[in-house]
Amino acid sequence: MSSEVTLEELAALMKKAAGVTVDPQDLEARLDTPFAEFGLDSLGLLGIVGELENRHARALPTDAEKCKSPRDFLDLVNSTLTAGA
Repeated sequence: MSSEVTLEELAALMKKAAGVTVDPQDLEARLDTPFAEFGLDSLGLLGIVGELENRHARALPTDAEKCKSPRDFLDLVNSTLTAGA
């Protein structure tokens, strides 16, 4: 498994954790769009963080669940995961 979370993985996690369906290409085109505009709330983001922590067997920064956009989230999560790779 790759250490970095991809747009495809984030889209799948949004569906699994929050029931929010979004195309990975739409995420890529709208990286700085707030998660709320995709229909993802803080509880959904918390579910994504929990799923990633389980998958990668490590804690993510507590502010990961406060990220406002896909870019912010992926930058924070991927920098954390690659730092420990």
